[in-house]
Amino acid sequence: MTLTATDLPTEVTLSTHGLTAEDVVAVARHGAKVTIAPEAIDEVARVRAHVEALAASETPAYGISTGFGALANLHIPQEKRTQLQKSLIRSHAAGMGPAVETEVARALMLLRAKTLASGRTGVRPVILETFVAFLNTGITPVIREFGSLGCSGDLAPLSHVALVLMGEGEAFGPDGERFGGAGERPVAELLAEHGIEPIVLAEKEGLALVNGTEGMLGMLLMALADLRQLVKTADVTAALSVDGLMGTDQVFLPELHAPLRPHPGQADSAANMLAVLAGSKIVESHKVGDNRVQDAYSLRCAPQVAGAVRDTIAHAETVASRELDAAIDNPVVLPDGRVSSNGNFHGAPVAYVLDFLAIAVADLASMAERRTDRMLDPARSHGLPAFLAHDPGVDSGLMIAQYTQAGLVSDCKRLAVPASVDSIPSSAMQEDHVSMGWHAARKLRKAVDNLRRVLAIELVTAARAIDIRTEASDGALVPGPGGAAAIEVLRRAVPGPGTDRFMSPELEAADRVLAEGNFVAAVSAAVGGLR
Repeated sequence: MTLTATDLPTEVTLSTHGLTAEDVVAVARHGAKVTIAPEAIDEVARVRAHVEALAASETPAYGISTGFGALANLHIPQEKRTQLQKSLIRSHAAGMGPAVETEVARALMLLRAKTLASGRTGVRPVILETFVAFLNTGITPVIREFGSLGCSGDLAPLSHVALVLMGEGEAFGPDGERFGGAGERPVAELLAEHGIEPIVLAEKEGLALVNGTEGMLGMLLMALADLRQLVKTADVTAALSVDGLMGTDQVFLPELHAPLRPHPGQADSAANMLAVLAGSKIVESHKVGDNRVQDAYSLRCAPQVAGAVRDTIAHAETVASRELDAAIDNPVVLPDGRVSSNGNFHGAPVAYVLDFLAIAVADLASMAERRTDRMLDPARSHGLPAFLAHDPGVDSGLMIAQYTQAGLVSDCKRLAVPASVDSIPSSAMQEDHVSMGWHAARKLRKAVDNLRRVLAIELVTAARAIDIRTEASDGALVPGPGGAAAIEVLRRAVPGPGTDRFMSPELEAADRVLAEGNFVAAVSAAVGGLR
């Protein structure tokens, strides 16, 4: 799922003042052009002068004239320091597994370039300029799935990027051609085709390229962009399920939320559901003569759960914005020229919210699945046919769609197991506690995709339930403008009720409807805005 390109900047400038979340999404997903502010180049050059002075000194300085990690006490003579930087990158580019998605690589590169532009890392301006050239030409280093422990930065992923800067390693060209693997053209040729000179790393620069939380942060920012849309989607699909199950809208009245339980997300979700249900003839049809006292929790408590997800998103956004303002490196060059060792590369703050979001995603998906199951069960669906089948017995309807949904929810529950509590010591016990934030980010990406698919199945189910009620009432029972708009967008891609047919393409089409971003926009326009 993405924000549409029209919502995002088409050009992003790297300065000494950082980036916005929208900047990152624009570059990672939509190829926005990247420029460098002149003052950033000036600051990078000024700070580099301090590093070069330290490099010329006889006094050992970590990361400049010493080894790294557990080898930090070894002094490296000047004639071996270029080799030291090369060896660092080559040895640390030790990832395995499939390549991560292009958008993840681009987000990581942009965020590291942002840190380089801060002037706190001590690299030469050419390093920053080459990062930007990669982004603007569409060169994407191959970053492997496994290799980062989320401490000392995302070491292996960032090293795979740095290796390509050196004209080595593996990368994709802008047209998707792969370079650097067996039987493929070398990466140096890819760089030459785009007029980029491979970098010969000087003192401090190898370490400066790999010591950051950019990988996990980039994935967090993109997950947040998706979840801001998906939580609105969940409000809409929940409201459609209330209509499909002939539930009540009275539990979503504003006086039952902010005044009594002032969680802001809950009030927003309740307001959205009430707006989507406004004008529903289905809701109106059973306000009199209905002997039910209360709806099931999966209907009645939808704002409480989706609202808690919203509040979790808000907390994660606070952490992400702070991390976006950070300049993480070790050692770091302070404004007064001191080069100081530190532990800011530890990914705990980001890792915790990545895990927190995975828990919230799993619960939101679980509640949506319960609503779907209720619509398919004639004992609980208040007059709907079994499995919403055209001819129950002959047809199975959406029976197995719910199986798929249950499988996705089960996967979300496994993905909700926190990664950040699972520290495994490394580097001969020098790095004896790590965050596993990269792994927390990788599993959150999968959980977000699962949630969107779960909501797509709820949408298909609720729309069919409403259509069946409309048809059975000769058009008397229809949703309000919000619900009608939601079903109309779906019906452009997925047909309505009928005899059994190949379901998989329809569910995939519904998933694309939600991923493309027009669904929420259409409903929002119909109801005068969603919160």
